[in-house]
Amino acid sequence: MKAAELRQKSVEELKGELTALLRAQFGLRMQHATGQLAKTSEINRVRKEIARVRTILADKAA
Repeated sequence: MKAAELRQKSVEELKGELTALLRAQFGLRMQHATGQLAKTSEINRVRKEIARVRTILADKAA
């Protein structure tokens, strides 16, 4: 999701998005550890999405 789309969301929606991304990251880590993950680039994509959401949350808090 692009940063412009995330900026339009409310703080509650962003927190929900962050929770979903953290769960996805955990699932991807488990798949990677057990050798079931086919696309390892998904881990980096989710990490960047988490950072993007956290940055926008920090901007809205300030």
